[in-house]
Amino acid sequence: MPLDKATLDQFLETVTRFVDERLIPAEAEVDACDKVPDAIISEMKEMGFFGLTIPEAYGGLGLSPVEEVEVAWAITHAAPAFRSAFGTNVAIGSQGLVIDGTEEQKQKYLPGMASGEIIASFALTEPDIGSDAASVKTRADRDGNGYILNGTKRFITNASVANTFTVMARTNQDEKGARGVSAFIVDADTPGIRLGTPENKMGQKGAHICDVIFEDCRIPGDALIGGVEGQGFKTAMKVLDRGRLHVAATCCGLADRLIRESVNFALEREQFGKPIGEHQLIQAMLADSRTECDVAWALVRDSARRFEAGEAITRLGAEAKYYASEMVGRVADRAVQIHGGSGYINDYAVARLYRDVRIYRLYEGTSQIQQLVIARDMLREARKAQT
Repeated sequence: MPLDKATLDQFLETVTRFVDERLIPAEAEVDACDKVPDAIISEMKEMGFFGLTIPEAYGGLGLSPVEEVEVAWAITHAAPAFRSAFGTNVAIGSQGLVIDGTEEQKQKYLPGMASGEIIASFALTEPDIGSDAASVKTRADRDGNGYILNGTKRFITNASVANTFTVMARTNQDEKGARGVSAFIVDADTPGIRLGTPENKMGQKGAHICDVIFEDCRIPGDALIGGVEGQGFKTAMKVLDRGRLHVAATCCGLADRLIRESVNFALEREQFGKPIGEHQLIQAMLADSRTECDVAWALVRDSARRFEAGEAITRLGAEAKYYASEMVGRVADRAVQIHGGSGYINDYAVARLYRDVRIYRLYEGTSQIQQLVIARDMLREARKAQT
């Protein structure tokens, strides 16, 4: 149930204060140590961050899509590694169960996910399967009343700390497209699962990814999400519709932070006898960044309202994610430029955030995949209008 405005405003004020007083001061430590402090993780659990979108009936806050993007915007005024710590619980790790899971599956897993006791991870990408998600090669072969999983999942966020994986695997080996893929909820301590070496990433230090390898991993029949084979791809796409709005909102929050850093630096730094903010070319970069960020944020908010009203938003979600992720890259580049040589030094937040934002154009569907989703929907609508 959506929160009343006063309650939401109070929660957002609390989140903003937490970001300013606890998270931003810890950014340099997280970047240097590649770890979010345990104390901060505990505080985020207490504040309900791990269950933002999980229904209240299962212990979560049950935020609506409109409320979720507002909170995502606020929390990502800090380095995105903090959001990543709970992001898989809020979005792709839990929403498959929320949307398509059986009541038994929801009762078993969602309360633990909401409290942060269970860390959920989403295992779709494979070594040869990224953008072409319908071509999953990981196998789930029937074995009595259960399944045997074999395959490798790549670049899986929070895999090293996960208690459960939502796994996309092919149950029909004769069906090569999306209809042969099913979704499973798999406990991380199941025999036959091992993890690869954590990847040394360009940015987002403190957020961890690695391979998840399934070798003759036997899972029970009730691990099949929803109890129906062949629905995994549809489940994944439903999850990604909302997930893309969430990611787009985080891009807008980070862009707003970068703009704030740039404006403050432009007021303080002097060249040619006056603050650089008084130079028109600096003002042009600030204006471009502010305008693009506001346009992206308006698109995200409008898409979230439409989604909450029950509209199909696959194209709008793709538009929001595409534009916002490209936008924050441009804003980060301008922020470094405005900072000059200082912008290339890790002592300044813009240098770290510049590396952090690059991933947004890749995960939850690359920019090129978003373009395909958008264009194909446009063409489909045009064909319908012609008939």
